[in-house]
Amino acid sequence: MELTIQPVDATNREDVLGLTVHPGQQGFIETPAACLQDAADYPEFRPVGLYADEVLVGFAMYGALRDSAGGRNVWMDRLLIDAQYQGEGLGRSFTRLLLERLDQEYGRQPIYLSVFEENLGARRLYESFGFEFIHEYDADGEWIYRKT
Repeated sequence: MELTIQPVDATNREDVLGLTVHPGQQGFIETPAACLQDAADYPEFRPVGLYADEVLVGFAMYGALRDSAGGRNVWMDRLLIDAQYQGEGLGRSFTRLLLERLDQEYGRQPIYLSVFEENLGARRLYESFGFEFIHEYDADGEWIYRKT
């Protein structure tokens, strides 16, 4: 299976907007529409479609965001796999690809993400890649994780 990451643009925007998660996961991640609005409001974010054999199966965002001290922190954000493609290991595969892309684009440095405490599946996934909870929380109360 060939996995690729492609920017969201006019050619795939409507398809991205059609991605959904299982009903029990809806509280864990923003809708694709909200994500794309955030990317429009914050151009540091790069929204991407996740493709398996040229079929859109998911979405993610990433970027280097300014911190309060004026530096920048690299974030991997909003990873979702469409409900119909979950359970096939795609979340793990795309996490690996996204981490490689972040290293290529931003150089080797800490990578941050946030996840709700109750989202045990996501927490286990990220922890398996070396992310650790840093005992800080984002504005929505999500746990902030860092991979060094």
